[in-house]
Amino acid sequence: MTKPFVALVGRPNVGKSTLFNRLAGERLAVVDETPGTTRDRLHADSEWNGHTFTIIDTGGIEIIPDRARRSDRALSSNTSNAQASLEFVPLIRAQAEIAISEADAVIFVVDSESGLTNADREVADILRRYQSERDGQPWPPIFVAANKADNQTRREAAIEFYELGLGEVYPISSLHGQSTGDLLDAVVKAFAPIEPEEADESVKIAIVGRPNVGKSSLLNALIGQERAIVSPVPGTTRDAIDTPLVWGNLAVTLIDTAGIRKRGHIDPGVEKYSVLRALRAIERADVALLVIDGVEGVTAQDAHVAGYILEENKSVVLVVNKWDMLQPGLQPKEDGTLTPTEKEFSMRLRSELNFLDYVPVIFVSAKTGLRVDEVMALALRVQEERLTRISTSELNRIVRDAIDKQSPPSKAGQRLKIYYGSQVRTDPPTFLFFVNDTKLVHFSYERFLENQIRAVYEFVGTPLRLSFRNRARAELD
Repeated sequence: MTKPFVALVGRPNVGKSTLFNRLAGERLAVVDETPGTTRDRLHADSEWNGHTFTIIDTGGIEIIPDRARRSDRALSSNTSNAQASLEFVPLIRAQAEIAISEADAVIFVVDSESGLTNADREVADILRRYQSERDGQPWPPIFVAANKADNQTRREAAIEFYELGLGEVYPISSLHGQSTGDLLDAVVKAFAPIEPEEADESVKIAIVGRPNVGKSSLLNALIGQERAIVSPVPGTTRDAIDTPLVWGNLAVTLIDTAGIRKRGHIDPGVEKYSVLRALRAIERADVALLVIDGVEGVTAQDAHVAGYILEENKSVVLVVNKWDMLQPGLQPKEDGTLTPTEKEFSMRLRSELNFLDYVPVIFVSAKTGLRVDEVMALALRVQEERLTRISTSELNRIVRDAIDKQSPPSKAGQRLKIYYGSQVRTDPPTFLFFVNDTKLVHFSYERFLENQIRAVYEFVGTPLRLSFRNRARAELD
């Protein structure tokens, strides 16, 4: 079931990232006194009064160099913060416009210390302009959070923000957590009722990657028709597009997504929210086809996209596209072996994405159709691996063999003991091990156990989750 989006918007340096960290319950966003510090949009799940929702920090304002210098001079010469903030209004505009169309609620953060500014008025105008109506009420609802109201004087001063005409003003202190509960009470109360989703048993395969690697072309090649617009301009696809189909006798949903760029290099506004849509697509998927540009090779951006997939514990297939440009006229070998060029590229790929050593790689050309017919079969095989279950007796045999090969680590004279383990779930495969002391579990030994499991059961393209729990020996007897 899709969680509501709550977007934090506002001019720079009003405390959006601090509020984000407060609501997320951990320090996820970079906080700095310099306006525009938040260079990428962060998202995190939060829960309040039984409601789970996704909060979005819409900082990420890319400061144009000459504007940055002018803003620095304005601030250092003690001119009005309001004047300096106006420099950012064109950059805030796109974010606010998309926020109002994507979010289920908007928290408009203002600064009770500096007071109402022209930039605040500009943002308020944008938000009002793009509100629609639902059941006769403005949608999405907007909540004005007068931040930094950590004393009585500032709480009383927050009354001036009623001038914005956006309804109730909530004086809060993100830093100290004062009155944030009152704000959240109002926000979750305003959520629209969530309609139960119809059961969808199809295998969901998301096509993801950085911009302009050929994701939409791959989708079109897979389904044999022009379902998605294809353009050489990066970022053409703005939304996640679902394409249901039947592959063999299996119901499949292909999800095409907007290109994801490296954190810190995402344009303000539309593209940043395209990333959020892509992240939601990854969340919905069973398997992600991570598309890589064979001509440009592996980039840091590709690693970031892979990181997003792993954060969601999704299975992966690495699809190296545009291979016709490197090996024109290539005909795949009947025995499935790789060409020398493919072997060399694959080695570089394994080296630069070493955390994906269990993931299969396929070299394709969406343009010529090279190996495109093999992509779906590989993705569905990976999905089957995701559902593999190992019996408890077999798992413990593997663990015993692993211990015989390499003794568990010890610390301060105490050695780790693994009493037994079991697979507690699939999708993704999750294993629980009962031990004498979880503090003795070193990450290197955890990785060793994972490799020993994979030596018997490959779990191709699928991440494994290993967890450890303390259990006294007496409890086992």
